[in-house]
Amino acid sequence: MEVLQTLAVALGLAALSGYSLYLTVFATGLAIHFHWIHLASQYASLSVLGEPSVIIVSGILFFFEFFADKIPWVDSAWDAIHTLIRPVGGALLAIQTLGHPDPVFSVIVGLLAGAVSFAAHTVKAGTRLVVNQSPEPFSNIAVSTGENALVFGGLVLLWTHPIVAFCVLVFLFALAIVFLPKIWRAIRIKLWFYLQKLRQPVGGGGNQALDNKLPSRYDMIFRRLSDTTSPLAWAAFCVSGKGKRIESNLFGYLAATEEDSSKVYFIRRGWLGRSSRMFEIEDFDVSVEPRFLYDELNLYSPGKNQRYTFKFDRSHSGVATRIAEDLLHRRSLEKEPALATPVQA
Repeated sequence: MEVLQTLAVALGLAALSGYSLYLTVFATGLAIHFHWIHLASQYASLSVLGEPSVIIVSGILFFFEFFADKIPWVDSAWDAIHTLIRPVGGALLAIQTLGHPDPVFSVIVGLLAGAVSFAAHTVKAGTRLVVNQSPEPFSNIAVSTGENALVFGGLVLLWTHPIVAFCVLVFLFALAIVFLPKIWRAIRIKLWFYLQKLRQPVGGGGNQALDNKLPSRYDMIFRRLSDTTSPLAWAAFCVSGKGKRIESNLFGYLAATEEDSSKVYFIRRGWLGRSSRMFEIEDFDVSVEPRFLYDELNLYSPGKNQRYTFKFDRSHSGVATRIAEDLLHRRSLEKEPALATPVQA
């Protein structure tokens, strides 16, 4: 039981370090220094955190993090800088918690702690990239304050009920394994849009003419999975957003044929064993919403609660608008419920 409690504290500190390494060390150090917690014999090695020099350094670093964490985009830059620092710090903190056990056990726990810290850091960084899409700063302040409260609450639970904290940690880590691929995909897409935004010429990218051809690899998918031989009216590179049966944050092409004005296709190419897929979206109204990083094309059926969104790079200004104009021009009749049907290779 003592080994399990020690492991729970070690991995718990590592997980909290993924959110805020400096706050975890600072708060734990203060608690030890002022005897708010009394370290059991197996945690004696953590007494170093109560040293004044450690408290001062971690407090100064947390002071900077406290303000950087509440400023839009500055918080994401801060997270990027700490992508390596937090996992390494969490692993070292976990090893310090163990004291001086078997070196093999220390290496294993260090690896596990690094993975746990990295998972927590990824969730935090991904959340911030999503929150930063909001034009106002109050959501950043609220999320940052909530994360600080989470760290404090986690430390209290960890030192009062370490086994309960360990069970909560296992559950959250299992959830992280399930959702991390989606989080990483969202982070990749946000960073890609951000880089494209930086490359955007001053005054915008100008009006981009719509292409009527797909790249060969996408055209092969489209012809194989569709039953039409009609020429394409247009095809545009985009990123999937919201939509029933369509995964979000996938690169692909949105296309329409000349013969059918009530249908568009979203084609994505499979990779690393994933099958290629094509989605047919029928009969919809159209709107365009400018966002900070991209233009969002909305396809929706009023009253049917079905909506599909696609994001277009702002460096190619006007593509989403031209698509919306073309769709509205080509379809003015035959309004039927929207339907997205996946066709799998």
